[in-house]
Amino acid sequence: QVQLVESGGGSVQAGGSLRLSCAAFGYYYSLGVMGWFRQAPGKEREGVAAIDSAGITNYADSVKGRFTISQDNAKNTLHLQMNGLKPEDTAMYYCATNERYPGIVPLTPDRYNYWGQGTQVTVSS
Repeated sequence: QVQLVESGGGSVQAGGSLRLSCAAFGYYYSLGVMGWFRQAPGKEREGVAAIDSAGITNYADSVKGRFTISQDNAKNTLHLQMNGLKPEDTAMYYCATNERYPGIVPLTPDRYNYWGQGTQVTVSS
């Protein structure tokens, strides 16, 4: 049974930073792909950043240069460092994981089968 637990969300002003974390339990962390997704009210869930077991990353264009995804394999933890936050980054942020896809690091939600409960990020202008 895979369990993902997110933390680190909160409220910040535009231009601020937050660091999200996702602890993975019951999962062979080094074998798969992990990603961060977000969903704002009234909008579809979208991919933000993903990383596979080889350390290859993929970012949504909207966050490139501002967000950094990383993983700590020893602690089975995924992180998302978010700098230069904008009001449009406001959303519920979810951690997700799946078996690795050779050659790709997907940002589409339907490629992921295991999800956390989410952590809220609110950015005020």
